[in-house]
Amino acid sequence: MDPDDFRTWDDHWNRFSAATRLNPAQAFRRRLIVRLLGRAENGTILDIGCGSGDLLAGIRDEFPEARLAGIDQSGTGLTVARGELPDATLATFDLNAGLAADEKLAGWASHAVCSEVLEHMDAPVRVLATVRNFLKPGGRLVLTVPGGPMSAFDRRIGHRDHYTAARLRDELEAAGYLVETATGAGFPFFNLYRLVVVLRGERLADDIDGTPGRLARTVMTVFRYLLRVTLPASPWGWQIVAVAINPGPGGSAE
Repeated sequence: MDPDDFRTWDDHWNRFSAATRLNPAQAFRRRLIVRLLGRAENGTILDIGCGSGDLLAGIRDEFPEARLAGIDQSGTGLTVARGELPDATLATFDLNAGLAADEKLAGWASHAVCSEVLEHMDAPVRVLATVRNFLKPGGRLVLTVPGGPMSAFDRRIGHRDHYTAARLRDELEAAGYLVETATGAGFPFFNLYRLVVVLRGERLADDIDGTPGRLARTVMTVFRYLLRVTLPASPWGWQIVAVAINPGPGGSAE
């Protein structure tokens, strides 16, 4: 894959949606997110940067009574998501634009998820402030961002930087949230998986373009089992996670 091949998120989801579904890191994050969402059984849950809808489908399976919505800037990703999630509200939205929420989703979400999004943003604090427009007062936001070293594939798909728990906490507070927790997760096997990704270098994109090859599928299967026994919270983990609350009008969670 030529470094100039990745141009848009439509291109990304056309090429890598199959690999995303098989990615053991995605499955690990999904388990973390469901646990951190808390009591969302009858809630309104918004996936910010929902892509092709894999995470939102997993949330639907865990919380079948909840109402679901997703936003993303990729029309291709949303087309795939609509096939899997016909009852969800799915809308095109560019977080980089820093606009208020669409009227139908403004103040709608009791719970929101923003998973592996901020690392792509030029102004993450502004993005987090925009996300507050979608949340009810007292609404719960669950975030994941990458930590640890960047791989060649990360750079190719537009990662600006990787995070620490302290940095994520600082950005959430700067955007006006009350932070419940910000920590690393995934030690040791998530870190090991990420090291494999880093060491694979430029070849990884070809491994997972379209239908992943046999080597990629084998590695992902092995780590899918290993990541079931890794630590969900650890200061050494390279998956960074946080839970934050959107304050009420008086500045405290309702």
